[in-house]
Amino acid sequence: MFYIGFDLGSSSVKAALIDSSTGQTVGITSYPEREMKIISRQNGWAEQDPELWWENCCKVTKKLLAQTGVSSQSIQGIGIAYQMHGMVIVDRDQKVLRPSIIWCDSRAVDIGNDAYRNLGEDKCISHLLNSPGNFTLSKLKWVKENEPEIFEKVDKLLLPGDYIAMKLTDETTTTISGLSEGIMWDFKQNRLADWLFEYMGIGTDVIPTIVPTFSDQGIVTKKASKEIGLPEGIPILYRAGDQPNNALALNALEPGEIAATGGTSGVVCAISDRMQTKESLRINSFAHVNYTPERPLIGKLLNINGAGILYSWMQQNIASKGDTYQDMNQLAASVPAGSEGLFMLPFGNGAERMLNNHSNGARMSNLNFNIHKKAHLFRAALEAIAFSFVYGIDILKSDGVELSVIRAGNDNLFRSDIFSHTLATLVGADINIIDTTGAVGAARAAGVSSGAFNSLDEAFSADEHIKTYHPLKGKKNYKEFYKIWKQDLENQYHT
Repeated sequence: MFYIGFDLGSSSVKAALIDSSTGQTVGITSYPEREMKIISRQNGWAEQDPELWWENCCKVTKKLLAQTGVSSQSIQGIGIAYQMHGMVIVDRDQKVLRPSIIWCDSRAVDIGNDAYRNLGEDKCISHLLNSPGNFTLSKLKWVKENEPEIFEKVDKLLLPGDYIAMKLTDETTTTISGLSEGIMWDFKQNRLADWLFEYMGIGTDVIPTIVPTFSDQGIVTKKASKEIGLPEGIPILYRAGDQPNNALALNALEPGEIAATGGTSGVVCAISDRMQTKESLRINSFAHVNYTPERPLIGKLLNINGAGILYSWMQQNIASKGDTYQDMNQLAASVPAGSEGLFMLPFGNGAERMLNNHSNGARMSNLNFNIHKKAHLFRAALEAIAFSFVYGIDILKSDGVELSVIRAGNDNLFRSDIFSHTLATLVGADINIIDTTGAVGAARAAGVSSGAFNSLDEAFSADEHIKTYHPLKGKKNYKEFYKIWKQDLENQYHT
């Protein structure tokens, strides 16, 4: 018996197969090989064609089945993870009315800010745990104001994962977790935030049927079966946004556990049982995959735009031709902690929410031509990225997060001893590196939903633990270096 998981990103669709009898991953792949196109008709806009997502889901499924040799008839259920915050609108015939306005589109910022100001900070924070911001409902308000002829035809508002589920089942459904990521859920009243819809001038009838995150969410139709190559009648059993799903995949489900990713940008998702926030403009709070009204577990999400992109820039522009990240890490290790006084700020990838939306660019301080060499640049870059994670985690702590452990995938950054040891030492917590992906997490979650696994712990126990980074002894120097870096940051950005 197998379960298939999809992870719909903005660059590709990943798919994974799990054998429930052994708990093992039998295959992982992605499609397309080149990144999916993002349409940017104006500066700050970002759109994608949802039909392309569906086509790539079909192609990645056939690719995965061919690679693994697994018969499609042995697949018992589907899990879906997806890029968060995107807006897909369809008419009564389930026809897409315009390209999806995706997560990195910023056109609705002013709409969300105006709502926050006019409705009141206290109400938004106490009921939504967030500012309405540049999220899904604000994007639909933009369509209402700027494309009224399209808005008049809207029957349902969908998130990207809701759209894929619709293509598979012919049903329009969504989840509380998904609605919370679009800033449409009232946590205090445990229902749709009808007062926010009323303010936006949008009827709540655009919201599809709400189903539990772990549940039978509809079955694959005959038409979809022919297109995607999965058996007619098998159920969708799980659905979640990519960051809650990544936390699930890393088995970060209880208060104090943190799931971290270190790609181009860095993401820290801290699990909390606190239904309050004082950092609604610097972090976001969403219903976690295991949220219930009786036990309201929240994922407090902090994003760092300027993270791994700095090290990638170093590889492309500073490293010798052909140098891998491992080669760079080895060079960096030849330099003592603190990079002999060289410090960097990695924030050169757009406005940083955790820095109150400042976009002042990256910085380098104390460069000495007689001391510093390429190895110093690499170490200073790794330390700067680690320091930015520490700064972000401190914000989460100030918002009530009690840190017990950090779990991370096997990303390039977390493969660096310098980065991981610096982070572990300064936050005083172990970092466990787990070999998993979002698509694997979605497949395992589908198995949990069907009863193939007895619990989430059992489902994720088969994921390979690669290593643990422990806090280093002798923290004094690290703390001093971080203090200097933080002071430089606050002088530059006036945070």
